[in-house]
Amino acid sequence: MSVMSLRLPKTMYDQLKRMAEAEGISMNHFVTLAIAEKIATLNTLDYLEERAQRGSREKLLAVLAKAPDVEPEEYDKL
Repeated sequence: MSVMSLRLPKTMYDQLKRMAEAEGISMNHFVTLAIAEKIATLNTLDYLEERAQRGSREKLLAVLAKAPDVEPEEYDKL
């Protein structure tokens, strides 16, 4: 495991401390979870952008054309 020193403004530090206490976890664990969430979000965005590059309107319309033209079940209606 690596060690990192972090400097925070006092107001942010105080918020971090309160939030970690409210969650019942250490400040270190809270920061670790926050970083993990940010990394997951950015990785997901990259993945979706890459997938979008492989798609096309024509392919979408071709798939939709295969769907039957029927009314949805009652529980599926908005």
